[in-house]
Amino acid sequence: MERTFLMLKPDAVQRGLVGEVIQRFEKKGFKLVGLKLIQVDRTLAEAHYAEHRGKGFFEPTVSYIMSSPVVAMVWQGKNVVALARELMGATNPANSNPGSIRGMYGMDISRNVIHGSDSVESAGREIGLYFKPEELVDYQKAGDEWLSE
Repeated sequence: MERTFLMLKPDAVQRGLVGEVIQRFEKKGFKLVGLKLIQVDRTLAEAHYAEHRGKGFFEPTVSYIMSSPVVAMVWQGKNVVALARELMGATNPANSNPGSIRGMYGMDISRNVIHGSDSVESAGREIGLYFKPEELVDYQKAGDEWLSE
């Protein structure tokens, strides 16, 4: 089974959207295997957004992600990376499907509620930034046999 990294950004935490967003992934049938509320420091923020270093939005993005706690999560499931991105919607909420998370709750491209890994490879890298292997829990979830072959 694939794993992906999702992070509820400061705007989601401040607006009280944490439970509602988590519920969307639970209802889809994904398994939550890691979860923590953290205050991101500069070192972690810069590591997370390292691929954007040197771009004009790098510093504002780093500052924003450190501005309030975030909820870091690891979800597991069949095709979870692609399907989570579909649930999230386009990065710019103005271009998102109205039923997607960003389409429903995102205010603009920088206040778009949620981050999600864009590939299995980036999921592995991001999970490693936020979680130690022993912090991830593998368990049998009731109903798993009904979700995929």
